[in-house]
Parts: sequence; C-alpha cells; structure tokens
Amino acid sequence: MSTPSLPHRLSLALNARDHELRPALSGFLLFLCLFAGYFMLRPIRESMGIAAGVDNLQWLFTLTFFVMLAAVPLFAWLSARVPRLHFIDWVYGFFGMNLLAFVALFQLQPDSPWLARAFYVWISVYNLFVVSVAWSLMADVFDSEQAKRLFAFIAAGASVGGLLGPALSTALIGVLGPSGLMLVAAVLLGATLVLKQALMSWREEGGAGRPGAPPAEGPRQPLPGNPFSGLTAVLRSPYLLGIAGFVVLLATVTTFLYFEQARLVAEHFPDREAQVRVFGIIDFVVQAGALLSQLFVTGRIAQTLGVRVLLAIVPLLMCVGFVGLALAPGFALLAALMIVRRIGEYAFVRPGREMLFAPLDAESKYKAKNFIDTVVYRAGDAVSGWAKSLLDMLGQGAGLAALIGALCALLWGYLGWQLGRRADHQQARLQVAGGVAGT
Repeated sequence: MSTPSLPHRLSLALNARDHELRPALSGFLLFLCLFAGYFMLRPIRESMGIAAGVDNLQWLFTLTFFVMLAAVPLFAWLSARVPRLHFIDWVYGFFGMNLLAFVALFQLQPDSPWLARAFYVWISVYNLFVVSVAWSLMADVFDSEQAKRLFAFIAAGASVGGLLGPALSTALIGVLGPSGLMLVAAVLLGATLVLKQALMSWREEGGAGRPGAPPAEGPRQPLPGNPFSGLTAVLRSPYLLGIAGFVVLLATVTTFLYFEQARLVAEHFPDREAQVRVFGIIDFVVQAGALLSQLFVTGRIAQTLGVRVLLAIVPLLMCVGFVGLALAPGFALLAALMIVRRIGEYAFVRPGREMLFAPLDAESKYKAKNFIDTVVYRAGDAVSGWAKSLLDMLGQGAGLAALIGALCALLWGYLGWQLGRRADHQQARLQVAGGVAGT
C-alpha cells in the first residue's frame, strides 16, 4: 500500500477534499495578510482614540456611523457597475491609497488630535469594509457544504495574521513609527488581491461555480439593484433581519466592554507607545487563543453540534461573565471577559455567522451582508456607546451596565441559536436531497 502524499494528509487534517486544498490555503493566506495589516494598525487606533479623549469616544462612534451611512450607498453603486470578478480590486485599491495618504499626513503632523480622530474613524470604517468584502468573497467562492468544512480553517488565517500584526506593531513601533506601520499594512493589503484572483479562478473549477453545483450567479456581471438595495433586501427578509438583530446585540456587548477597557488603560498607561504595546499584547493573547480554537475546536463543533452552537455558546458565556462583573467588578475580570469575548467572536461567532450567508444569492452575499456588517454594526456601536455614556453620567456605569450587558448577551444567544438552527436544517435538507453528492 502506497504512503499517502503530504498534500493528501494535509487535506485530511483540514477536513478538505484534495482539490480544495489550494483554495483553502489561498483563503487562509488572504485573511492572514488582511488581518496582519489591520492588527498592526489596531493598537495605533486604540491609542489615537485615547489621544482624542476617552470622553469623546461616543462622538467618534457616532461619526463613524454617519460615515458608514454615506459609504454604503457608494459601495452598492460601485457593485452595480463593476463585475464581482474585479469588485474587490476597486475596494481594496481605494483603501490602499487612503493608507498611503495617512502615511504622508502623519509625517507632516504626527501629534495632531484632529488627524488622530480622523484616523480612528477611518480605520473603524476600513476594518468593517475590508473584512466584510473578504467574507463575501468566501461565501461566493465556496458553496454551503464546503463553507461548513472549510471556513474554520480559513478564519484561522485571520488569527495567524492577528498574531503577527500585534507582534510586529509592538516590535516595530519604536523603529518605524505609526506611519511606517501604515505603509507595511498597505503592502499586505495589496498582496490579498493576488490571492483573491486565485480564488475566483478556482470558483469555476471546483467551487460554487463548478458544473453540477447548486445554481449561482456568474461573477462576470455587476450585481443588479440600486445604491439602497442592500437595505431593502434586509427589510424584506425575516432571515436577514434576524442576522441584523444578531449583529446589533453583538455590537452592544462589545461596546460596553470596549468603553471600560479604554477608560482603564488610559488611567494606567498615559504614554502612547506604552498604550500601543499594551493593546498589542492583548491582541496577541486573543489571537493565540482564537487560533487554537479554530484549528482544534470550531470545525468539530460545526460538524457535530451544528452552527447553532457556534452562534450561541459565546453569548451565553458573556451573560455569565456580565453577571460576575455586576457582583464583583474589577480590572482583572473585565480584561478576562474582553479576551474571552474576542476569542469567541473570532473562533466561533464569525465563522458561524458567515456560514449563514453561503447558500444565499449574490445580492445578499455582497450588498445585504455589507449593509449589515457596516451600517447595522456601527449603528449598534453608536447607540450602545451613548447608552454607556449616559449610565456613566448617572453614576451607574459599572454595575447597571453589566446587568444590561447580561440581558443583551442572553438575547444575543437566543437569536444565534434560532438562526443557526435554521442553517442546520437547511443543510440537512440538502444532504437528504443529495445536493452535496460528489463534492
């Protein structure tokens, strides 16, 4: 008996078919480059948010929301005129040029508080757009059965990138400075376009566009609709409305924790470079935990227990953590809860959430999904940011906010269970019908 080849053994380890190994690795590397660049910039964003004033964070969240409102119709307008095959080239090219502009501006005015605020808002928009478009690409390239097997490994690329990014920012901030890190991030963003081209080429051979696959729109035509079709698609679909509600609750829980983190770091680490290092260390711990979970836990849960467990387990842990925070508030517990929340989001919630879009039409994968990932998410940020600030003004910040967070987390978990259950039932029907035969 011949010894299995290394690619075959690797495919088995990744729960991939032999012909899926190359695109799975391409997806992994795409997210690695994307997140390495972003997580080099994330500690800079956090320090600039503090430089702009912790008391002003709710204003920055609100401004980010309004920028999203303006950007999403432009995104939809572009998608109606550019074929999906080249759409990411335009989006990532635009953001790459923005990064180069910030490099020049920070060289001229490195200590400007207004430039710090502008960068904070810009990267909050950048993050959601580039990640949303990348997952739209994955949902377009792989069908729903492939997504259930491969998305955990592809998401692990984000965690590896998330490990490299904070490590690089912590090590290089003193050498390159913020503008140098931005330049490296722009180069990494450009590298993702090469990997995107390889994925779209394979789509027609063995992915969602292959002969015999479930029907899917071709990528060589622009998406139909108008600049507001993402919004209308969400409003007319109870399923998409459910995903939007899930994202709002996710944003609310995240924002409550984020504000407390920013306040405590500002108190303990007044120097900007020290803040960048602290945030970099936190990011490194989070990404290491997420990577281990993605490689050894996420895929097994998705296959054996279903998407519903992926979407419900983290909210339930957050509910318990918030109750603990209400009873015994403190920095150590808050930091632990923040780390658990972020590990859970990267390892379980995000892959599970993207699996919900895999069987949908192209308009839902790009326009509706982008509207949910950007406008809906930032609306949740803005509203919850003002709510947290109001609680702080009333002198009820920590305890009452923790109880409200526990309630939101409980609702978040219930909605995740219901959405995941629908996705699991749909996948079961496809298997019974023989829709996945031969893949």
